[in-house]
Amino acid sequence: MLSTVPAIISSNPMMESDPFPSLQSAWDCSQLFSTTQSVGPARSGSASTELNQTQTQTQTHSNSGLDESNKTLSIIDERKRRRMISNRESARRSRMRKQKHLENLRNQANRLRIENRELTYRLRFLLYHCHRVRTDNDRLRSESTLLRQKLSDMHQNLLFKQLQQFSSAWPCNNVTVMSEQIPPPLII
Repeated sequence: MLSTVPAIISSNPMMESDPFPSLQSAWDCSQLFSTTQSVGPARSGSASTELNQTQTQTQTHSNSGLDESNKTLSIIDERKRRRMISNRESARRSRMRKQKHLENLRNQANRLRIENRELTYRLRFLLYHCHRVRTDNDRLRSESTLLRQKLSDMHQNLLFKQLQQFSSAWPCNNVTVMSEQIPPPLII
C-alpha cells in the first residue's frame, strides 16, 4: 500500500489516473489522495503565485484525469453490463435446455410406461395360451397313451383269435387245451 502513494502524488498525467484500472469500482478514490497537497516547504510572496499556478495546472490535469477515469469507469461499467446481460442470457438458455431435457425425459418415461404395459399384457396373453397349450398337450398325451394301450390290446386279441383259428385246423387238441387255460384279455 505504501508503494502506491508516491505514484498517486506524482505530477505525471499518466500516473494521475488509477494505476489499477481493472480494480476500479464505482467509487472515485482519486479525491482521497488529492495531488494538490504541497509536498515542499511553504513559500511566501511570488512563490505563492507560482504555487497557485502549479495548483491550477494540477487541477486541470486532475480534471482530465477524472475525465479519463470516468471514461475508464464507463468502459468497465459497459463491460460489466454486457457480461451481466450475457450471463443472464446464458442462464436463460441453460434453463430452457434443462426444461426441454426434463420434458424429453418425462415423455420418454411415459412412452416406456405405455410400452411396459403393452409388453405386460402380451406376456400375460402368451402365458395364458402357453398354459392352455400345455394342458391340451398333457390331455392329448394321456389320450394317446390310452389309445396305444387299447390298440396293443386289440392287436393281441386279433393274434390270439388267428392263433385259435389256425390251431383248430390242426388235428392235435393240445393247443385247444392251452387256449382254454389262457383267458382272453379284458378290453377297457
